[in-house]
Amino acid sequence: MTTPQTGAQPKGAPYFDLSNLKGDLFGGLTAGIVALPLALAFGEASGAGPIAGLWGAIFVGFFAALFGGTGSQVSGPTGPMVVVFAGLYAALGGNPALVFGAVILAGLMQILLGFMRFGQYVKLVPYPVISGFMSGIGVIIIALQLARLFGHEPDGGGTIPAFTAVPGAVMDPNFIAVGIAILTLGIVFSWPKKFAAYVPGPLAALVIGTLVSIAIPGAPLLGDIPTGFPSFVLPAVNVDSALIVIEAAFILAVLGSIDSLLTSLVADNMTRTRHKSNKELIGQGIGNALGGFFGAIPGAGATMRTVINIRSGGRTRISGMTHALVLLAIVISLGPLAAKIPHAVLAGILVKVGVDTIDFSYLKRAHKGPRWDLGLMVLVLGLTVFVDLITAVAVGVVLAALAFIKNLADDQIKAVQEDEPRLSTEEETQILSRSGGRVMMFDFGGPLSFGAAADLGHHVRSKASDKVEIIILDFSRVPFIDVSAVRAVETIVEDAADSGKQVYVTGMNESVGRVLEQFATGLPGSKEKQFSTRLDALKAALTRLEPSRA
Repeated sequence: MTTPQTGAQPKGAPYFDLSNLKGDLFGGLTAGIVALPLALAFGEASGAGPIAGLWGAIFVGFFAALFGGTGSQVSGPTGPMVVVFAGLYAALGGNPALVFGAVILAGLMQILLGFMRFGQYVKLVPYPVISGFMSGIGVIIIALQLARLFGHEPDGGGTIPAFTAVPGAVMDPNFIAVGIAILTLGIVFSWPKKFAAYVPGPLAALVIGTLVSIAIPGAPLLGDIPTGFPSFVLPAVNVDSALIVIEAAFILAVLGSIDSLLTSLVADNMTRTRHKSNKELIGQGIGNALGGFFGAIPGAGATMRTVINIRSGGRTRISGMTHALVLLAIVISLGPLAAKIPHAVLAGILVKVGVDTIDFSYLKRAHKGPRWDLGLMVLVLGLTVFVDLITAVAVGVVLAALAFIKNLADDQIKAVQEDEPRLSTEEETQILSRSGGRVMMFDFGGPLSFGAAADLGHHVRSKASDKVEIIILDFSRVPFIDVSAVRAVETIVEDAADSGKQVYVTGMNESVGRVLEQFATGLPGSKEKQFSTRLDALKAALTRLEPSRA
């Protein structure tokens, strides 16, 4: 009998699994070739320059693979991370000490999140929120490239300046850049799959677009790109910029963690493995922190490059490290060639990245699902594009949580409002009938949350008429209870005492009983009014009402 892989080495196994060495080397080589144009494009879009994108892919790609918890994952600059970093770079005026100080801090935050075992909480972010901010990021990536497709640069950072720059760029185009952009878009969107197995579409577009630009000069080029190893950046934070740096670092850390762990889930599905989420966060944090010291833009688990790595045979951490080493060889030796790459080529490649980032699969099916989920997705998308990512995600998570609590509370109140307790046996029904309406049972039907607490006492009060002498509160389906619900139970007991009614409780588990004992006052404390089953409580109530017939 075999056991499934875990995504990381089982206890006692070697740290580097050499059983799939050929597949890992080929997967890493392929992923490195695919990552080259993307790293250059992301670096250019970030404001830090193409070389910063390459070093981001090298540092994060190598150390996240070395120390991470997802064997087949390939990491590097991604669209969401670049969008945030570009805003930070513009806000801090490109000051390396401040900008990369935020990157280092983000990496340290990710390491802390890993040690605090926060990886498991990423799955609690609702899908409409994830879909909304990912789609919003796709829109931002596209918006930032529109002017570059026409041979111009957007006026400042941000989505709105990018959109406002488009009319001027359209009215005054660089026709050679436009032609190269159209050629690039045609290649990346229609590159045959049979060729993609040997030469990825983005790489083909990069080479062909650059050769056309050399043959027909006139389009804006990247220009000189430094080669060799990067310079050390000493981080610094001053009082005026501390808030911006800390906020940006937090966004980068949270976004990079979500992006990486979602990619880990994709890798798990493809390889039938199970990643270690907290270890993955630590690996990503180490990569980003070390990269920040050398002027590398931050990165995360990259879905497309991970998928390509897996399809090319990559399975272990060796593949992600190989991908980084391939890029290292390129950046050391091919800088002069990269200087001839036109901006329009990288813009076309990034437009394809943006389109792929938009969650069209959900949008096509959204009309079939709850309107609230669609509205939440659109709201998060709009906030992502026109406000900022942290606001979008925070608002989305809070609204989703409130909606869930509202639905849960409605269901709890509905259970209380039912004329007959659910799942009643025939004997219980007969006893209730014999009581002649003098016994009223309330089956809470599930967890008692603060969402239902405000109305709970009112509904019990409204149903317990003057004829009722004994109220039975059934906790048998209440696995836990919060302080707000304890207060609601207290209200029920106090109202019953004021009107001369007895209260019996039944079915409480140890946890619920402990909370009620610690926080509730006036709850029936005698064993004569606490019962393990509702049938026992009903029999006791009938005995009290009809002692001669019981």
